[in-house]
Amino acid sequence: MADTSFKITPELAIDIIRRRRWFLLVPLCAALIVGIYLAITLPRVYEAKTLILIESQRVPQNYVQSIVTEDTAQRINTISQQIMSRTNLEKVIHEFGLNSNAEQKPAYLEDIVGNLRERISVEVFKGGREANAFTVSFKDKDPQRVMRIANRLAAYFIDENLKNRESQAIGTSAFLEAELETMRVRLEQHEESLKNYRKANMGELPGQLETNLRILERLQQDLVSRQQVLRDAKIRLSDLNSQATSREPTVVVLNGDRRRDDGAPSLEQLRSQLESMQARYTEKHPDIQAIKKQIAELDARSDESPNGGAKVPIRIPLELRLRIADAQREIQVTESEVDNLRAQIAEYQKKVENIPKREQELLGLNRDYENIKTTYESLLNRKLEADIAVNMERKQKGEQFRILDQARVPERPTEPDMRKLFLLSVAIGLGIGAGLALLLEFARPVFRKPDEVEEQCGLPVLASIPRLLLPKQMLLIKINNQLSIAFSVIVFGLLGVLALMTVKGSEFAVDLLKGLMG
Repeated sequence: MADTSFKITPELAIDIIRRRRWFLLVPLCAALIVGIYLAITLPRVYEAKTLILIESQRVPQNYVQSIVTEDTAQRINTISQQIMSRTNLEKVIHEFGLNSNAEQKPAYLEDIVGNLRERISVEVFKGGREANAFTVSFKDKDPQRVMRIANRLAAYFIDENLKNRESQAIGTSAFLEAELETMRVRLEQHEESLKNYRKANMGELPGQLETNLRILERLQQDLVSRQQVLRDAKIRLSDLNSQATSREPTVVVLNGDRRRDDGAPSLEQLRSQLESMQARYTEKHPDIQAIKKQIAELDARSDESPNGGAKVPIRIPLELRLRIADAQREIQVTESEVDNLRAQIAEYQKKVENIPKREQELLGLNRDYENIKTTYESLLNRKLEADIAVNMERKQKGEQFRILDQARVPERPTEPDMRKLFLLSVAIGLGIGAGLALLLEFARPVFRKPDEVEEQCGLPVLASIPRLLLPKQMLLIKINNQLSIAFSVIVFGLLGVLALMTVKGSEFAVDLLKGLMG
């Protein structure tokens, strides 16, 4: 038996094509006919595109900072979702009468919306990291309607972009305004708290320390001065009392004041001297101790005398009595001033002692106030910038979408794809034919050359006898050759028609065939 394994050489391929030509021509012809039929009968879908350029902000960023910080590609995606929403697509359907298409079978509105959404596409082109342009395309069977809807969708994109940017800018400005008002109220509350605190603790504030110390020093100086005046007044009063006593040495008792008839000082004189000496000396001074002893002895004698003695008027000159009264009044006034000065000194000492505490409390209040004030000023600056950005968006000076190429009426359909259909038809026809031819070649192993016999059998071939054909067989071979030639012409004609449809469009080929047939 012959070996079925063989190598396909160019000579062998040509021989197989010659012998198995019908297995190649018939599938190829059928595939071309199917391709032409599909090219004529398949619905033609046209596509229109609108190129939209993304223009940068016209006002320099150094002067006006845009508050729309969303990425351009993300914003395009967001607008795409808005445009492809059911509400917006229903407007497009009603505007262009897509639900009353005579060629379209009755369907639910949801199906029409879904079909329309599938025919809309958005493609973004990026230059570096940022998107700089994008296209909005639409597919439909009507070229005019495709153009109108594509331009309408592009207009939707431009309008929605302006609305979104302005809305975002206004929303940001409104938010900052609300936050600014809240912070302003808090700032006023802290200002009122600081005002009330300073008012309630006036005199104990850190800035008043030096003033308080000066006042305290002045009050202490005044106290020393008034104490000296008080001591001088008491000494003068003591001297005046001594003068008055020396003028009446014979008086024994006056108003309960026992005096000795030998010229010794009375009880009242001793007490005056004691007060005078206490203003100058300490309690341990010998003179003070002696006077206290004399006062105690006179008190004891006065207690022993019945009824306290008789009331004897003292004969004191008028001038001396006036001088004594003046000295007594001066002592009273000076003592009152001394007490007042001591009270003031205690008050200012307390204020000085409270200043560190008030300083800490005031530091906390000032810190909170400064923080709120800084936040308020920051919000105020941002609010002003937001207002400027809103005006910029309203005047359309920010980033904008501008139509660079409007959609035009498409001249050739995008579906069906004639190039793919042509290649697919030829590939399927040739693939089926070549497969059948090779299958038959493998299924029927034969010796094709004398060399194969020698290789298989190991014997030399002495001679080969050609096939002897009868006249009838010769006639059939000629008819077969002529039919194959004619069929090949038909196949190449179909191939040319399909190629012409691919290049010029199916409408051109159909019109040409109608012209030839007419």
